[in-house]
Amino acid sequence: MFHVKQRYDIVVIGGGHAGIEASLAAARMGCSTGLITMDRHAIGRMSCNPAIGGTAKGHLVREIDALGGEMGKIADFTGIHFRMLNMSKGPAVWSPRCQNDREWYSREALRRIELQNGLDIIEDTVADILIEDGRVQAVTTGTGLNIGCAAAVMCSGTFLNAVMHTGTTTLVGGRYQEKASTGLTEIFLKHGLTAGRLKTGTPPRLRRDSIDYQETEVQPGDENPTPFSFQNRKIENRQIPMYLTYTNRRTHEILRTGFNESPLFTGRIKGIGPRYCPSIEDKINRFADRERHQIFLEPEGYESNVVYVNGFSSSLPAKVQEDALRTIAGLSRCVVIRPGYAVEYDFFPPHQVRHTLETKRIKRLYFAGQINGTSGYEEAAAQGLVAGINAALSVQEREPFIVGRSEAYIGVLIDDLINKSTEEPYRMFTSRAEYRLALRQDNADSRLMRHGHALGLISPKTLERLDAKETRVASARAYILSERLTRDELRVVLGNHADTVIPDSESLNQLLRRPEVTLEGILRVGRVRTSEVIKDLISDVDAMRRVEIEVKYEGYLKRQDEQIALFKKNEAMTIPEEFDYAAVKSISNEGREKLGRIRPRSIGQAMRISGVSPADVSILMISMMR
Repeated sequence: MFHVKQRYDIVVIGGGHAGIEASLAAARMGCSTGLITMDRHAIGRMSCNPAIGGTAKGHLVREIDALGGEMGKIADFTGIHFRMLNMSKGPAVWSPRCQNDREWYSREALRRIELQNGLDIIEDTVADILIEDGRVQAVTTGTGLNIGCAAAVMCSGTFLNAVMHTGTTTLVGGRYQEKASTGLTEIFLKHGLTAGRLKTGTPPRLRRDSIDYQETEVQPGDENPTPFSFQNRKIENRQIPMYLTYTNRRTHEILRTGFNESPLFTGRIKGIGPRYCPSIEDKINRFADRERHQIFLEPEGYESNVVYVNGFSSSLPAKVQEDALRTIAGLSRCVVIRPGYAVEYDFFPPHQVRHTLETKRIKRLYFAGQINGTSGYEEAAAQGLVAGINAALSVQEREPFIVGRSEAYIGVLIDDLINKSTEEPYRMFTSRAEYRLALRQDNADSRLMRHGHALGLISPKTLERLDAKETRVASARAYILSERLTRDELRVVLGNHADTVIPDSESLNQLLRRPEVTLEGILRVGRVRTSEVIKDLISDVDAMRRVEIEVKYEGYLKRQDEQIALFKKNEAMTIPEEFDYAAVKSISNEGREKLGRIRPRSIGQAMRISGVSPADVSILMISMMR
């Protein structure tokens, strides 16, 4: 155990994915930081699926990396299966995902925490938080330590007053064989915050050697996987396959026999579960006409004998789960190591935090992760990074760091949480971002890395590499705009397309806009391939991909730039924090209540609040002018 100081600049409570990012960011920004966790070996534990990224979630991970966070680096280092999702669609929705070695990921997260200067691990629980004059002053641990602090970041995950459900069995705990955290919710309630109840779940784990993989469909990883971290050039790890199978009518019949003992259907679970990641019993109840559902069998590591049954989250009785699993192709003789279960836990509706993730009622207390009603490692890590950065900035009396929804998915996430609040666990999707073509995963470094450098989280050397990459992109764009191919050269590129009319000449810019043409195809022309500008571009796969996207989608990107300019104009119309909404009688009752509760920073934010009508916004603008 590290020596525990009597006082830290920042105390981070919880060692999950939010806690990792918050504590590392704060320490790297020069703040003495204490990370309180029940068990140091549980730091970074992947309590549900041992995977990072996915649709839109992969965007978040790349943004975390661009700002100087750690999740992408750990994922690259411990990944065992990498895929870029949605490649059959447009680049706005391409999203990296990797399966990770579960134990290795946790060990690597702990190693990085231990090596960080200015960061101490405190293996303990939190029994009390001292709040005086509306500001955090100290925390008291379960062993009686009183630790002073200038700021605290709550990253409590699913542990606040948590209970676990399997059939009719209910146990107190935040996850398998781990205690719940009690008493903290009540402390915050005393200071005027309001709490709610949510539910999440996890599927059964099977013995790897009890599965007949010949009855399943093999899912290989990408041949040349894209790293999450912009600081990694290549994935060196050996990839192993995942496997796809399906439920069937018999599976569903057996699952229905357990509905009378389901904590979900009998009302014992009060919290609302995630809409977009429902349990298997919820799926077959809501989609009764569906004859089958996908089940992915995902090994939890190179040496692990545990397989995660993705798509089969359940809180039904253990025997029902086991009988149903054995009706699925490949699982007729499966051995269940641990049945699925649901977790019910406290959260605090996120209209109670600012865009910095500081709570509105208690100064220098920050909430990050599932305490704000989100679902997923990536959403938690993004919030942890923002909270840790802002806690450090506050302690150092520097200006806060706010990510706008027009510049990052992280901004969309936080803005949605505050303006829409949440009645169910929030999950990120590309459809939530209005400007998703501009917020692609491949350009997160250009969008955010300079912010990370200004905060002290991105090294000068890393920023130099970004500058070199952007120079390559700009030079290649200029070359493509100015260079033309002759008819003979066009035949080399277009010859395989029999219906194509080949002109006398055509600019590379116009040629690359054709849907059937790729930059790689154009490189078949020797004169282009051997030009110094293009030779330099070929050396950087990321830059090459970005050039092709920006040329092909130039018109759409210009349109989004115009929309973003209008968005920023509305964001620049700030509303005084003390503005009296109650005095504006012409605003609707609902609008007045929502505006007073959320207290938007700008007209733009007011326009995005659920229940605030365009008429309310117009009246608000007139009142401000007066």
